[in-house]
Amino acid sequence: MNKKLILDSVFGTLVFLALVFTPAWTFNYWQGWAYLATSIGGSLLYTIYLIKYDPPLLARRRQMGPSHEREPAQKIIVLFIIAAFVTLVVLPPLDWRYAWSPVPWYVSIIGDALVVFSYYLFYLVARVNSYAAANVRVEEGQKVVDTGVYAWVRHPMYFGTLFLIIGTPLALGSWYALALTPVLLIVLYFRIKSEEKVLVRDLAGYIEYQSKVKYRLIPFVW
Repeated sequence: MNKKLILDSVFGTLVFLALVFTPAWTFNYWQGWAYLATSIGGSLLYTIYLIKYDPPLLARRRQMGPSHEREPAQKIIVLFIIAAFVTLVVLPPLDWRYAWSPVPWYVSIIGDALVVFSYYLFYLVARVNSYAAANVRVEEGQKVVDTGVYAWVRHPMYFGTLFLIIGTPLALGSWYALALTPVLLIVLYFRIKSEEKVLVRDLAGYIEYQSKVKYRLIPFVW
């Protein structure tokens, strides 16, 4: 798996480079380099942690995309998630190239900090839940987790994704792309609603967990 992981990582990095620098049409784009360093660095540290402490979770996290979803609704939702995230990455370099809505340099730094924080939340999830797969399913032996970040919200991985969604356009220097945030929130809403139906149906004790932890995504909000 490590050899395939390395090949996939190299391929993913090249795709990421193309998505950021092709719309910018230049490599003289410091926001793009800073964002890539932050994202790749966060992903690398997260992956190294999983390789060392939880290889099964790493395998589960690598099974992503519509083909790995069992629920028909989730297959469609994941397609929307992919399209929205690609747009979130591609639009800011275009914005930067044509100076549609430039942001101050320090806002980009704040955006990178939000990206770092999102990976920290992913790490906190990994510490307590080895079944935090990238697809919606309940596996044999899986139990409800109600400790750590799962004591705050029922879907802390998606909570961490919020900081990635907000941080990405800011880090890449675009106010316009930040306007995509409500669209991604709507997609997350439908993913969570569909996922909770599966968890209620297939995961013993999840109904009791819903009563214990009231908030799905954002503490004290929803």
